[in-house]
Order: sequence, then C-alpha cells, then structure tokens
Amino acid sequence: MFSYRHAFHAGNHADVLKHLVLVQLLRYFAQKDSPYWYIDTHAGAGAYALDGDWAGKTAEFESGIARLWTRDDLPAIVADYVEEIVAFNQDEFLRYYPGSPFLAARAMRDRDRLRLFELHPTEIEVLRSNFRGQGKDEARRTMIYAADGFEGLKALLPPPTRRGIVLIDPSYEDKRDYARVVECLGEALKRFATGCYAVWYPQVSRRESQQLAGRLARVPARSWLHVTLTVRKPSSDGLGLHGSGMFIVNPPWVLEAALKDAMPWLTRVLAQDAAAAFSLDGRQA
Repeated sequence: MFSYRHAFHAGNHADVLKHLVLVQLLRYFAQKDSPYWYIDTHAGAGAYALDGDWAGKTAEFESGIARLWTRDDLPAIVADYVEEIVAFNQDEFLRYYPGSPFLAARAMRDRDRLRLFELHPTEIEVLRSNFRGQGKDEARRTMIYAADGFEGLKALLPPPTRRGIVLIDPSYEDKRDYARVVECLGEALKRFATGCYAVWYPQVSRRESQQLAGRLARVPARSWLHVTLTVRKPSSDGLGLHGSGMFIVNPPWVLEAALKDAMPWLTRVLAQDAAAAFSLDGRQA
C-alpha cells in the first residue's frame, strides 16, 4: 500500500519512543572499535521539514519532540535523543526532524555501513536526494535499495562484520505487515542469531497490533526487551494512534535500567489524557 507518508507523523510520540531507543543502540554499538552494519527495512524519506506541507498539516510533532525541546530536566537517555535532534537543526528553533536513516548516518564511523530499504516510489527518491547532499563519506558507507525490506533483509544477513542493528518498522497500514514482521524476525535470527533487532509497532484498535508483542516473544531469541508508551485512551471510533511499542531482541544490557529510569518521566510529559502509561518487560539470556 503506497498511501502512507511518514512526514505526516514525523516527530510524534511514536517517533520519540522509537528514536530514543535507536539512539541508545547506536551509541552502544559505537563503544567497541569493531565495525557494525545498520540495516533499515523501511527507511522512509530519511529526514523531514516540520514546517513543510506534510508535517505541517498534522503538526503531530507538537505533542512529541516539541514537548521535550526546551526542557532542562531530561533524563539521561532522553537528553541523548534530544541532543541528536538539536544537531540536525542549525539554531535553537525546531525546524527539521531526522528519521532513523539520518540518526544512523550521523552515528556511522568510517568502518561502519548503512543499508536502507524503501519501496514507496516517491519516498525512495526523496531518500536518495537527501543522501546525495551528505557528502562522499556518507555515500561510500551507504547503500539504498528500492526493494521490499522484509525480503531484502535476508540477503544481507549475516553482515560481514558479524555485528549489526536491524530496525524493522513498516507502516502497518496493510494488516499483513504484522505477520510479516514475525516471519521476518524469525528468518533473520536463523541467519544472524547474535544481531540486535528493534521492531517498532503502533498501538491501534486492531487485534493484530494487540497480539504482536506476544507473538514476537515466542520467536526463539536469547534475550529481548519490550517497552511501550501509551499517551491516551483509544478513541471511541477506533481510529488513530494512541501509543506505540518497541520490541528489542538481543538488547544492550544497559538499556533496561536506562528505560526504567526514563519512562515514568517521558510518560508524564507526553501524556494526552489520564490513560497515559508505559510498560517494560523482558527476558534475559
């Protein structure tokens, strides 16, 4: 389905949770000298103008990143995330929002590699255009594929470095994506059991969404961590996004404690009504 455009949702509460976790994964992997690959199965356009026609129409960032922008009491991992967004803007004004590909590109060292999949015919052209402006070093480290990331991922695993982060975050507009995510993760673990996999999913009034985390927990993996952020009660008409979740397979050992510290604060700040809540659970190796 090609109706989805992430620019409508750039910087919203779901992006905050997804990218807060991603920044921690990228920083953790950079602590070792050995190189790693970052693979994004659904890369989108890579970066977004918050005052543009798409993001400006819905202004979802105002109830997401904008609520954190001027705070001076950020928990450590929230501060790390906001630092990355600040670096993407030229002054104190919040005008641009980096998607996962650009957060990863900023974290890349010379020896690391970036592999991006995008199937949407318009989004991939914008993604390519955005990366053309990043210079020769980024171009050398990056490959962009006009392909289905669920399928394309198989050919890249295991990466030559035997270290890697894989972000799996389709739009889920097609309900078959829920089953494909479970299948994709299971197949990926057969090829690269030690990889770090981060699966994002929406909290919506759909049975597949409510069952996804349980299905992911049954995929054979040494360890996993599951965090959710609910910002409001589901709407009476069943439409809209009331929260999101991140399911991380083979997470860094420090991530659980960092999330335990940050999530109560983040839930309070991003709450849209009294139903706001978070959850955090996992399994250790």
